[in-house]
Amino acid sequence: MTVGEEVPGRSVSARLRRAVGLLLRPGGRLPRPTGQQRLVDAALALVLTCVSVQYAWGDGYDEAHRHRMTDLVILVFLASASLAWRRRYPLAVLWLVTVATALTPDDVARLTFYACVIGAYSAAAYSPHRLPTLASLAVAVAVISRSGQVGPANPYFYVAPTVPTQYVPLFISVPIVVAAIGLRTWKLRAAETRTRLTAVESARAEELHRAVEHERARMARELHDVVTHNVSVMVIQAGAARTIMDKSPERAREALLAVEAGGRAAMGELRDVMGLLTMELGQDPAELESLDLDLDPQPGLDRLEALVGRMRGAGVPVELTVSGAPRPLPAGIELAAYRVVQEALTNTVKHASGADASVQVSYGDGELHVEVTDTGGRPGPAAATGNGRGLIGLRERLAVYGGTLRTGPRPLGGYRVRALIPLEDL
Repeated sequence: MTVGEEVPGRSVSARLRRAVGLLLRPGGRLPRPTGQQRLVDAALALVLTCVSVQYAWGDGYDEAHRHRMTDLVILVFLASASLAWRRRYPLAVLWLVTVATALTPDDVARLTFYACVIGAYSAAAYSPHRLPTLASLAVAVAVISRSGQVGPANPYFYVAPTVPTQYVPLFISVPIVVAAIGLRTWKLRAAETRTRLTAVESARAEELHRAVEHERARMARELHDVVTHNVSVMVIQAGAARTIMDKSPERAREALLAVEAGGRAAMGELRDVMGLLTMELGQDPAELESLDLDLDPQPGLDRLEALVGRMRGAGVPVELTVSGAPRPLPAGIELAAYRVVQEALTNTVKHASGADASVQVSYGDGELHVEVTDTGGRPGPAAATGNGRGLIGLRERLAVYGGTLRTGPRPLGGYRVRALIPLEDL
């Protein structure tokens, strides 16, 4: 026998075990009855037990006294008292009441008849084992149907059946099957509906959480880019003014004026960012007009000259080169490219004091290339405050448009920041 070949007997037995497992596999979970439902079931079992015992000692005494009363009481207790667990163990209760009904003499079948009906209904309604339940229901119907069909040995003695014999199977099986199908279908649909609603609610909550996190990150990027750049430049200019204030008051005055201009620029950009965020949050346009925000468009590549001019005013030699055919681009792409240059120059100020910087913007047929390099220098006082959040924010900005960002030291010294944004779909 070759490796991997199945043994015929083992294959058949495995298939049989698999088939039996599929047949016995539950189609759901056993119910977990509430405290109120347990009380109702216990009360039902108690009442039915008392009524059945009362019948044996009262109306059915003539029939019951022909048998041992102890045996009848035991059968009544097994059939009726077990109904207290009809929701928690519906199939086991059905088997128990079916056995009790089968052992009950025909002339006193009424003692366990109603318990068997309730047990059959409970199994059809609550049992997750579909096929074993249907088979047990068929056995229960057969056991109940024989009540009254087999008379005593005396042919002249007649015992009235609990229900007319010809209607027993119809009276028991049809309502039980209908109830089983209806309740099971309703339960399955209700469970599917709850599952779908839960999934939809979870998806909405997750989507809302992602949207909030995305908006929070975007706000953090905008505020970081605006504040970090302008404040870094202002700190350098204020430090330079303090250093030369005694020796060259005129130059110190120019540096302080540059600090003032940088502060005004920072306030203007902050006002623009906050105004845009306010509009995105749904504030009434009339209220925005009353605030007199005088919002300007977000910066783009056309404002690189002004950015480079401010850096030169702060004492950083910067060279700007634009190649290719400049053309209008979407505002988001231009803002992302502008922020790349702004963050790179800010890092030059913070980490490479005294370095020369170069900005190159190249318009290609299918991509926009932005590169900022510096010649290297000594870290400034603000270098210790860096946390790398700026470069992470740039990568997130560029990723929205399918762009990439590469950063790292240059072979001959200095640092390089290179961004590539595809433009094929524009």
